[in-house]
Formats: sequence, structure tokens, C-alpha cells
Amino acid sequence: MSTEPDDLELRMAVVTEEILQRSPENVVEPTLSRVARVMDLMGNPQHTFAVVHLTGTNGKTSTTRMVERLLREMGLNTGRFTSPHLHDMRERIAIGGEPIGIQRFLDAYDDVLPYVQMVDAEWAAQGGPPMTYFEVLVVVGYAAFADAPVDVAVVEVGLGGVWDATNVADGQVAVVAPVAIDHTRLLGDTLEAIATEKAGIIKPGALAVIAEQEPEVMSILLERCDEVGATAYTQGIAFGVTERDVAVGGQQVSVRGLAGEYRDLFLPLHGGYQSHNAALAVAAVEAFVGGGEQPVSEDVIRAGFAGMTSPGRLEIVRRSPTVMVDAAHNPAGMRALVDAVRDSFTVHRLVGVLAILAEKEAEIMVEMLEPVLDHLVVTRTTSPRAIAPARLAEMATGYFGADRVTMVPDLPDAVDVAAGLADEGGVSGAVLATGSVVTAAEVRMLLGRTDT
Repeated sequence: MSTEPDDLELRMAVVTEEILQRSPENVVEPTLSRVARVMDLMGNPQHTFAVVHLTGTNGKTSTTRMVERLLREMGLNTGRFTSPHLHDMRERIAIGGEPIGIQRFLDAYDDVLPYVQMVDAEWAAQGGPPMTYFEVLVVVGYAAFADAPVDVAVVEVGLGGVWDATNVADGQVAVVAPVAIDHTRLLGDTLEAIATEKAGIIKPGALAVIAEQEPEVMSILLERCDEVGATAYTQGIAFGVTERDVAVGGQQVSVRGLAGEYRDLFLPLHGGYQSHNAALAVAAVEAFVGGGEQPVSEDVIRAGFAGMTSPGRLEIVRRSPTVMVDAAHNPAGMRALVDAVRDSFTVHRLVGVLAILAEKEAEIMVEMLEPVLDHLVVTRTTSPRAIAPARLAEMATGYFGADRVTMVPDLPDAVDVAAGLADEGGVSGAVLATGSVVTAAEVRMLLGRTDT
């Protein structure tokens, strides 16, 4: 008997709440034991499909989406696992480029739940906590990919690498996007410590595709490759961007891959960093499908680039005035955003809407934004972790001056105020909402955008 749509949505709401009751993503158990135990009880479904595994600090979600898009363009049935989501947890688990359907998600959840409960009970008997929100979603994702079945899963880590729940899978290709300081409470407060955690996704015999890195990071990643017999391909030596020009609606890019040259490609994304993400994705695909020794069809690359999207990453979500959202939530991400705004947009008056989570380096990000914003509206999202607007306004005033800062307690009102301030600049006024993934998601939703 089929389940009626209303019943499905009700059941999905109940299951979503069950999963949300578990420890959140910012509360992490540094162990793979629980996920590995569930996988073992289920017959290790994560070993039934090929894996391209991605880590890094910034750019990994965009790069994951790019790799998956190119592989799908080649005719492969793909799975994609990313985090965090913008609007719905099902976005994290995509099959064939689309978020997993409600019925398929519920079927996978029902399949894994008995094993999750068994492991929860085992850990409880030892005085340990139940599996976390993220661990359960990883298990559901891997089960769904195996059931589909997918030919290849393109998997983004949640945090780090060594003990990230996704790391129970072994990537034939390991991709390391740029590494910077973030999540210091969980990963360490030095680049070396963070790089050591992220290097953990590079498995014996894998092909490692590595973005440009700080010297101390690159040293650790190459040492890991030597230790496990992985082959390293580094950006700037083995592959890279050869030409780039800003274009209407995005940019024109030429890329040198591991085995081929791909020229004059239109990429409908803004910011120089996205061109480097695209080069990383091309190299990862060449590594996966031909061991880095065979070029990919130029038609595939061209079509794949043209179809690339990255919701919430310097994305225009409204016109008149233009409203852009960006999920930058750490200094490295904010630096890339500021560079991209300077590179890709010319507006007479740019007004920022800023809401940041309390554990982030807010003051550094505020300082970075000052040169590119004419006015800043500080506010908060619905997240209980959001910095109080009054505190954020105090920080901002020290850099912008009181006459360039407006505090608005609620995000919907803040967007309206910012749009009004941008209109003062005439037709070229624009709004940039940033500070966290939550900020980007909530502004998207306020403006009627929920597509991912």
C-alpha cells in the first residue's frame, strides 16, 4: 500500500525531530567506533560503491558539487553527501543530483534505525553517549547510496577527517581544498594540527588531489601521502587555472588538468576562488576516471561547468535591489568573499547584513568587511548560537563608525532596512547578507528561494 503524500510529510517531520534530538554537529565525539560498528552490522554498505572524498576548510561544498556535476555529466549515477544544509536535511544526501526523496530517506532511516539503536545501547552500557545527529545522517546517506545503487559517491567531510563519521568509507580519490584555521575547539588551534586531522582522509593507495596550501599544511599532506603510498597531485604544479576573466553572470575560465587542457569554459559562479575550486574538481574527476592519465571529453567539461551551481555562495537571490547571500563564516571564507566582491561586482552603494555565530572570530570578519561596505546592518538569525546584535554592533562601530552601523534585532526587518539603504544608491545599490550558513539560508528563504 502506498503512503499518501501528507502522511509522508508528517512521518518525515517526526523523523527529522528524532534526529535533531541527538547531539548537534558542533558537539562531536572524536571516534569512528560507533559509525564503524553500525556499518559492520549492516554489512559495510559504504564499500559497495566508489568514493571521492573531500576535506578542507573553505570551498569543499562547492568543490563537492562540482565533482559530482562533472561525474553525472559523464553518465554515472552519483551520490553526493554535503553539510551543512541550507533548508532541509535531505539536501545533504543527493542522488542523481537531486536531494533524496522523502520516501527514499524514510526507507533508508527505517533500515538503519535498528542498528543505530543497538549501538546506542552498547555505548550506553559503557556510560557513553548515543550516536550524534551527523553520525546518523552519514549512516542513512551511505545506506541510501548502496540501495540506489550509485556508481560513485562524492562525499564531503563534516569536520576534520581522521575521526569524521564519513571516514568509514575509503576514497579512491581524496581531495583537499584550502586548509585554514576554523573549529579550533575540535580540530586544534594551529594549521599543523588541523592539517593533520584533515590528512586522515588520504587512504593507502589513493590519489590525492591537493589545492594550494600554506607551506606547513602542504608538508603534512605530502608526508601523509608518503606514509600511506598515496599519489599526490598539487595545484600549481600538476594542475591549475591558466586564464580567467570576469563575465556577465559568472566568469570565463581555462583550466589545465592532470591530463588535458580545457579552454574558454563559462562558469556561472562569482569569485576567483570558484575558478580554483573548478580546477580542483576537474583534476579530481581526471584522477577518478582515468587515474590522472586520460583527459575528459571537453564537451563533458563544458556542459558540466555551465550547469554548476553553489547555493548560498555569493549567490544573487533577488534583483531591485540586488540581494546576494554568502555563507562565509570564518576569516578565510570572509577574505575570499571580500576579494570576490571586489573582483566581480561594481555597485554604487553596498549594504551588508551581518549575523554571526558566537563561537566564530566575529571581530576579524567585521574588520575584513569594512573596506567593501558602505553601511552595515547587524542582526541575528534564529540560531540560539547567534551573537547578540548589540554585541555585534559594538564591534562593528569600532571599525565602521557609528554613522555606518545600524542594529536591527530581527533578520527579516534587517533585510528590509538594508534594502532601503541600498535603494538610496539608485539602480546600482545592492545588499550582501553573510556571516554564517544560517544567515545565507534564512535570507534565501525570506526571499522565496529554497532551491538547492
